Amino acid sequence: MALISFPRFLSRPLESNHRRSLRSRYKCVCCVSPTAAATSKGRSGSAVIWFKQDLRVDDHLGLVAASKYQAVVPLYVFDHRILSRYSNEMLELVIFALEDLRKSLKEQGSDLMIRFGRVENVIRELVEEVKATSVFAEEEVEYHLHQMMAIVDETLAKVSLVDGKPKICLWQTPFYDIKNLNDLPVSHNEFRKLQRPLTSPILPPTLAGAKLEADWGPLPTFDELKEFVNENPWKLEESWTLINNMSAETILTDKLSKLGKRSKRNLNNQHSPRKRLDKSFFVTDKGNTVGGGTNAVLNALQAYLRYLEGTGRDDWQELQEKLCNAESRDGASFATLFGPALCLGIISRRRVHYEAIKYEKERNTGFLSPFGYSAATVAAAADAVCSMEWYWLMSLRSLRSNEGVYSTRIWRWNGYQIQYTVAGKEGPAILLVHGFGAFLEHYRDNIYDIADGGNRVWAITLLGFGRSEKPNIVYTELMWSELLRDFTVEVVGEPVHLIGNSIGGYFVAIVACLWPAVVKSVVLINSAGNVIPEYSFLQFSNERQASGPVRLGARLLLFYLRLNISNFVKQCYPTRRERADDWLISEMLRASYDPGVLVVLESIFSFKLSLPLNYLLEGFKEKVLIIQGIKDPISDSKSKVAMFKEHCAGIVIRELDAGHCPHDEKPEEVNSIISEWIVTIESKVPAESFL
Repeated sequence: MALISFPRFLSRPLESNHRRSLRSRYKCVCCVSPTAAATSKGRSGSAVIWFKQDLRVDDHLGLVAASKYQAVVPLYVFDHRILSRYSNEMLELVIFALEDLRKSLKEQGSDLMIRFGRVENVIRELVEEVKATSVFAEEEVEYHLHQMMAIVDETLAKVSLVDGKPKICLWQTPFYDIKNLNDLPVSHNEFRKLQRPLTSPILPPTLAGAKLEADWGPLPTFDELKEFVNENPWKLEESWTLINNMSAETILTDKLSKLGKRSKRNLNNQHSPRKRLDKSFFVTDKGNTVGGGTNAVLNALQAYLRYLEGTGRDDWQELQEKLCNAESRDGASFATLFGPALCLGIISRRRVHYEAIKYEKERNTGFLSPFGYSAATVAAAADAVCSMEWYWLMSLRSLRSNEGVYSTRIWRWNGYQIQYTVAGKEGPAILLVHGFGAFLEHYRDNIYDIADGGNRVWAITLLGFGRSEKPNIVYTELMWSELLRDFTVEVVGEPVHLIGNSIGGYFVAIVACLWPAVVKSVVLINSAGNVIPEYSFLQFSNERQASGPVRLGARLLLFYLRLNISNFVKQCYPTRRERADDWLISEMLRASYDPGVLVVLESIFSFKLSLPLNYLLEGFKEKVLIIQGIKDPISDSKSKVAMFKEHCAGIVIRELDAGHCPHDEKPEEVNSIISEWIVTIESKVPAESFL
């Protein structure tokens, strides 16, 4: 039984023809350039602007387009389906941002209507009341928001006005003037060669306030908003909320201490009550990220960019101190400090890039050097938003074109875009996790076959791989395990059978060890990690340092892999080399040119894998299946199998005549084994019967 009861629309897949019919109803404002939007003629009637994650008036193309109507009604709806995705700190940021947004809209001659409830009902009632013919909304790539917009569109299709049926008008804030996304190359290397000119941000327009005899609605306090969120009918069960809120490092440290072992702890995540400045950029209780309104965030950005100049201002000094603390690796501080503000749209990516380049030109008498930026903070800001824009464009391209065998979806984790897919409508939940350098499509011949056996199958592309985002962060085994935990809780919504290949198997084992409540069984396919008999001391540290030799090593490794990727992959398929086909190799090669890939490769040199598999799996006796390709060129499979048999009681082992990736080399055999395993576990028959 699912522990989270989502409404039907959140679990219902958008079929391709349904997507196209929705797109045909939309009037896509994103095709209009900022100049054209700003100079377009006025229109009669009224329009609604639905704010979601675009909480600003600056550089807001939808606002500019709507300003041509005789009456404009800006709207924000507190909907449980959106708020449930936010942490308490994000909820605080929303309150501060909305307060500033309302103030800014009043300065432009309007106001902000605040409502609570299901957004489709709120918009339908408002559209009928003000006779609005257009609802302006920013185009989204996240699956749950895209689904909500589809429901709003279906609801508006049932509304008839004198001037016709109201439509959703989609808009974007484009970095580049792109006429057709399908013409965009999928390789970032090829995209850079095009040297597309950047567009400039636009100023807020003057708005015609809707002359409504209605209550615009008060903003809730943070406590009132938390009370509303807690009334969520689709809220996680309390036990799962606790699971989601406890870090892997905290749990692991506690488990090791109970064993009487000492472990190194990284205390960077702990915080103590702080004295808040009167004009601090850090408005939340934790004080970890920049918040407030657009002007406050822009001011903080100026302080960030000018880090090398020094300052006598208390607020700038505070930010620059936070910058130092957040610099876990070169340039990582920008996403840590400004990521949430960008995610909520308090400031646009285009505005950040514009301000960064503007400051760089000021430093260099109006010129930009072809050899890179002169300040590390400029590089951090500009590179981060350009990377975000690339992955957003690729997600939008995938959403519009509906390319590929699988209907891919986007889930946002810690502000970053994660790609996944799902197949099957009923049965046990299964989550497939790929290995290093791979992606969800590495299970290309497993997903549907396993789903056809009466299962629901999710496959995810982990952060840093494939077409998921590759941010400038510190990548660790615990980080990836927390991602899998959160995906299971937020997206799948019930305990899963976790299946992992290579390093993905090691991440799966960590999840099973630290959060057993979200795991039904574990299947390891040529998993990374070791079996250590009679371990007497477990040492673990989540700290990672990217030194000069590590950066050089990552560059050399990337160069080597690009030259030898075909031979390397084929060696992993010793019995069926034809399975290492051109598509698989070309997709791996394509991903190697994505922005941020070097940061991910650096993690190879810091992998410790110090927690033995027999320790991680000891609480899952009779719920662990090992599928081992005996001809694995990466590890000694025979020795590993022998160690499993000797030191891991209650596990089931299946040996196959295959290499490092049996699931892709011999999918028919692996699919059959997995399907039988799931039936065995679900029927609560002892695992020995599976032998």
